[in-house]
Amino acid sequence: MPSETHTVTRVDVHTGVPYAQFVTALEKAAPPFDPGVFELIDEEGGSWDDVRDAMAAEAPHHLIRYWRINATPALKLAGGSVRSTEYLIGNHVIAESMFRHDPRALLYAPLRMLVRSDENGDAVFTMHRPSDEFRSLGNAEVTHVGEVLDRYVIELLRLCGVDAEADFA
Repeated sequence: MPSETHTVTRVDVHTGVPYAQFVTALEKAAPPFDPGVFELIDEEGGSWDDVRDAMAAEAPHHLIRYWRINATPALKLAGGSVRSTEYLIGNHVIAESMFRHDPRALLYAPLRMLVRSDENGDAVFTMHRPSDEFRSLGNAEVTHVGEVLDRYVIELLRLCGVDAEADFA
């Protein structure tokens, strides 16, 4: 398959919430991934239904945090003053619902997110709009899941005290 160019919308949500407060809220709304839960399912010969049930329990708001890196300490040493934390947030049950239609969906799942501080110390949430990323694969089923993920991210931000509906429009 030849290379393709596609356009995505980068969403920058100026939250008006202090950086540390927003990061705490985001990490509460998207709890950390616990691989032990899923390793136990595998070790005990569990099924995909068991994985679905465990993910529903682990991700009460549809999304969990797979990875987090606080870039602030290292970049501060270079003279930077902006606080920033990068995340990979997603749900492997949701990812599988796209993977079965196009394995390339894993290029965009889990979702990559950045939270940085602005000049006032408030958080700015940034990511590529999921529906744009997944739409680029040209598969209606995958595109639909990307649109659902847009709504899940909006819901996640709402749990953090931010109305981002217009930012994702």
